[in-house]
Amino acid sequence: MNSLPIIDIAPLYTADEAAWLRVAKQIDAACREWGFFYIKGHPISASRIAELKAAAEDFFALPAEEKLRIDITKSAHHRGYGAIATEQLDPSKPSDLKETFDMGFHMPAEHPDVLAGKPLRGPNWHPQVAGWEALLQQHYEDMHELSKTLLRAIALALGIDRDFFDQRFEQPISVFRMIHYPPRHTASSAEQQGAGAHTDYGCVTLLYQDNAGGLQVQNVRGEWIDAPPIDGTYVVNIGDMMARWSNDLYKSTPHRVVSPLGVDRYSMPFFAEPHPDTEISCLDGCHDAEHPPKYPAVSCSDYMLSRFAETYAYRREEANA
Repeated sequence: MNSLPIIDIAPLYTADEAAWLRVAKQIDAACREWGFFYIKGHPISASRIAELKAAAEDFFALPAEEKLRIDITKSAHHRGYGAIATEQLDPSKPSDLKETFDMGFHMPAEHPDVLAGKPLRGPNWHPQVAGWEALLQQHYEDMHELSKTLLRAIALALGIDRDFFDQRFEQPISVFRMIHYPPRHTASSAEQQGAGAHTDYGCVTLLYQDNAGGLQVQNVRGEWIDAPPIDGTYVVNIGDMMARWSNDLYKSTPHRVVSPLGVDRYSMPFFAEPHPDTEISCLDGCHDAEHPPKYPAVSCSDYMLSRFAETYAYRREEANA
């Protein structure tokens, strides 16, 4: 109960059906018991990660006025830079000791969905840093493909069509995020954490974390255990949408970040979330007479906007305007 499973997903890049099934069974067990696991054998290279981390360090070291040129609170579709204490993931704690950069699926301003004012649709908002946009756009696309590979294995584990999620992840609202956690001594109070205890909103999250540590996951006994960095891996966790789809067979597990002492921490999660019009409702095979669906059907965009309003003060202000 004190260490997360590590799953080699290299067989998902072969045509070996038996190997696919073995990986799917491992993922299924991890999702039911933990809602968290590590993956290795993925195609994201160490050189790519190093390039992204260097870009993140350079960006977050810029003067505040430069970063605020792409202030997320001025974005209609939640893109750009989030200053320290912009988020409050745990409402019982002070706002989080972290700063962020968010990008999503790029839609030009003249796209019909953008012109129609559909939520969470629009162009990305990048800093004016040489090579930044091309690097992050390529990584977004690669992470989208990796998440779809994982979701095919999850579909197999859940006994639904393997392409179930592929169909629903065209033009997704998935988010790639860079996060900088300053050292703990910069906190406004002893109660301020890097990221307060929370569950993720979407389907699955794939997290790169550097060597600083600080990620903690809650086990079934309610104890906080460390999820330390492991070279060459991503930490994967189930989000609330997948919990709703699976009728809570798969756990959306609380987790938090305790800011490390004396060092800066950098992490880069990819939040895999479907097309905004996707209906999130209990899957066939995840309910029966004794276990009826726990949640009403909801669209992806409605669910995401409701969760954003809980986390971001500026989104609450917009909703109440």
